[in-house]
Formats: sequence, structure tokens, C-alpha cells
Amino acid sequence: MRLQTQTIHTGVDKDTAYNSIITPIYQTSTFRFEDVGVTKGYDYSRTANPTRRALEENLAALEGGAGCVAVATGMAAIATVLHLFRAGDHIICTHDCYGGTERILRTYEEQFGIEVSYVNLQDPRNLEAALKPNTRGVWIETPSNPLLNILDIRALSATAHAHNALAIVDNTFLSPINQRPFEHEADLIVHSTTKYLNGHSDVVGGAVIARGAALFERLSYLANALGQGASPFDSWLVLRGIKTLVPRMRLHEENARAVAEFLAGNSSVGRVYYPGLKSHPQHELARRQQDGFGGMVSFEVNGGIGEVNHVLRSVRVFSLAESLGGIESLIDHPASMTHASMHPELRAKAGITERVIRLSVGIEHIDDILEDLGAALDFTVRVCVPSEQPTAAAAAVPA
Repeated sequence: MRLQTQTIHTGVDKDTAYNSIITPIYQTSTFRFEDVGVTKGYDYSRTANPTRRALEENLAALEGGAGCVAVATGMAAIATVLHLFRAGDHIICTHDCYGGTERILRTYEEQFGIEVSYVNLQDPRNLEAALKPNTRGVWIETPSNPLLNILDIRALSATAHAHNALAIVDNTFLSPINQRPFEHEADLIVHSTTKYLNGHSDVVGGAVIARGAALFERLSYLANALGQGASPFDSWLVLRGIKTLVPRMRLHEENARAVAEFLAGNSSVGRVYYPGLKSHPQHELARRQQDGFGGMVSFEVNGGIGEVNHVLRSVRVFSLAESLGGIESLIDHPASMTHASMHPELRAKAGITERVIRLSVGIEHIDDILEDLGAALDFTVRVCVPSEQPTAAAAAVPA
């Protein structure tokens, strides 16, 4: 079956009692044994559940992997992968990664003795220079969050394999509709299923897909041992969202491209980060590696924190919020929100300044989206005084 058909049909046929078209929610902790040592394939939902299994089969098929483990959150997916490594192992990570990724890597470095280096992997030669005898993993985030830099998965994977290291790709921003890292020789794919896969901002979840059977078997063991499995209802919500993934991604991208082009021509905007623009430094790589450019757009505001706050406070269609990938448009200030937990030196090295704003472009009517941004970027009205801090700086612990 083609990808669009797989999103709807793969893994969902679990009801042998009544033949329901939609996968039932098996909301149970425990399954009755047929006899001593004999089950119908399930005994306890932490280990396996039919609803979760349906989601796992679906995602494994979409990504072209040997198997998938669906877990409770995107961070649980990262934590499950990190348990593949041991004290003394070295991981090389994209230097402009998601703030939560840097936070958990720092935690494992401090508490469990895993060594981490943050490297600009836009030039694959930098990976070769950063490798050590104990390097066991290369964490590839492409497009990166929030600056949407594109990394060459095939080149980085080849270098990792030549040194007996795993190539791990965070595919959250594009989903398997727009990028399939196993086609470029990656070993593991990580998703926050909260985002585009679910697409409706009503669940948190994560997934890890393994290219090979041995890795899948180990991940299944770890997810069960760590108690990371996604709940039946959450799995059902993500599976429901995936059924509309293809048309949603098309409209997200259509709107994002229009937003990027609009921002590129706006005098209140400096740099625009969107791989679909020909001006993006890795535009040609994105065209070769991806089947689409996605729905995320970032940009730098001309001016200071006053102008940034003006934009954040003036939007009406966009909601000031963390997360991404839902049908509604969201606006985020990475330096004080999604990346506030990132070490300040790493944030500065990555170029995530206080002038950067990240947009998750939804599927509202494009005219409403552009009118909203246009009004917010009109700095002829009074803006916040420069001394003010970003709106979300003290609002909450960053996600």
C-alpha cells in the first residue's frame, strides 16, 4: 500500500469479536490467561496492549522499520534510547537541538557518566573531527529546532557506522510523510507523537522506531522494564490523528510556505528560517532528502526585546504557547520558552537569540494567518519598552 493508504489501514484491524472498522480502546491493565502459561498474546498493559500495538505497527510501517515502541511522551522516547548507552559512552548531538533534548542529555551526563559533545553537523566533516574511540551514538535533529537547519542524514549515518556508532534521527518536525530517515541509512527514529502525528493538541506521546530487529527487541525490553509504554487511550488518539496526517501536512506546508514568503518581504523581519525558501542555505539538500518542507517557520525580528514582545502579545490567530504540529497556529519565543532550559552558552553558540520567534503554522485560512502576522509586525504602533523581558520568561518551568 502507498503511504497515504497505510496511514488509514495499517495495524488497525484488532477487533476479532465485532469487526469494528476503528481500533477499539482496550482500556485494561490486565488480560485473563486462557490456561496456565497460555494467553491470547497479552497479559499486562505495561508490557503490551492491543491499542498500543496497533499504533506501533502503523508507525513502523510508515517509517519502514522493523518495529516501534510507543511511549508516554517525546521525552520518554529520548530516555528509552539513552538507556541503550552505558557509562563512559560518548554521544555527539546536533548543536542547535531542542532544549529538552539538551536538558536530558546533560542530566544523563551528570548522573550516569555518558559523555556528550554538541557539534555543528551541517558540515558532515565536523562529525569526523568530533569522533572519539568511545563514540557510540550520533543524535541528528533535522530540521533542527528552532532554526530549521538541515543535516545530511546519509552522510552522517555513514560516518557513524564507520565508527560503530548508532545514527539516531529526531523526525518530529517532518513526520514520515515528508522524511523517512531509514531510506538514508539511519538506525533509529524518534518522534514526539504529540506533534504532527497526533495533530490535534489533545495528547502527549512519543515513539521510537528501529530499523533492525535486534535494536527493536532491545528497545521493547527497555520500554517495558522502564514502564514507558503509552496508555491505550493516548495510543488511540495518536492513531486517530495519523489517519488525516497526509492532508494535514499538505495544508501545513502550503500555509507555512506562504508565511515564509510573506515574512521574507516584511521590513520588520530580519532573517527567515524555512528550508522551502531558495535562500535557505540547505534548500537543495532539503529537496533531495525530504518529500516536503513542513509547517514550521522561524524568523528574527528587527529590533530588540520590545519589538519581540509586541509581536508575541499582538497576535490573535496565533496562540502564545509551546509545542507544535497541531491544527491551530502557535507562536513561541524559544529563548524564554522551549529552549530556556538549554545552557546559555550552547544556546548562544547555536544562534538561538532573543530575537528569534518560532511559528507552528496551522491550517486556518491563510488570509487570516497573514493578516494576523502583518498586524503584529506593524511597529508604527507603540511597542513594549526595551527593558521588558519576554512574556513567558517567568511564566512556568520550560517544557
